[in-house]
Amino acid sequence: MASFAKITEDNEVLTVLTLNDSDMLDADGVETESIGQAYLEQHNNWPAHLWIQTSYNTIHNRHKLEGTPFRGNFASTGSIWDSENNIFWSVKPYESWVKNLTTATWISPLGECPILTEEQQLQNEAYTHKWAYSWNESAYQADNTVGWVLEDSLIS
Repeated sequence: MASFAKITEDNEVLTVLTLNDSDMLDADGVETESIGQAYLEQHNNWPAHLWIQTSYNTIHNRHKLEGTPFRGNFASTGSIWDSENNIFWSVKPYESWVKNLTTATWISPLGECPILTEEQQLQNEAYTHKWAYSWNESAYQADNTVGWVLEDSLIS
C-alpha cells in the first residue's frame, strides 16, 4: 500500500489517501510515484502535481521498521509540504521555533527542552509532584534568553 497526501497550491495537506501498489506500477512492474499521481488525478479530480507520496512508517526522519525514512514525516491533515527540503512538517508550534532538517522536527531557538533533575524525576515517579518543562512564547518574546519554564503540579 502506498499513501499520498492531497495538498493545496499553498502546500497544506488536506487529506491522505492510500493506493493499492498495483495502481502505481510502470510497464516494468516498478512502483512509480508519478503513476500513482496520475491515477489519483483521474479518480479524484485533483491535479497530479498536488498529490505527494508519503510514508506511514516515517516520523522525525526515522523509519519505524529500520528502513529508509521517506520525506521526514508521515503527512497528516493540516501539515505542510516543504518541497525545497522534501519534508512534511507538522504545524509550527510557536512563532519563534525553527526547522531541524536532520530530525524533521521543530525546535526552540534555545535548543532542546531541559532535562529534569534526578530528584524531580524521582518525585514524578513517586507521584508526589508532576515536574515538566513547557515552552512560554511570551516569555521568550520579552527576553530571548528565557523560554523553557519548569512547572510543578503537586499531586494530592
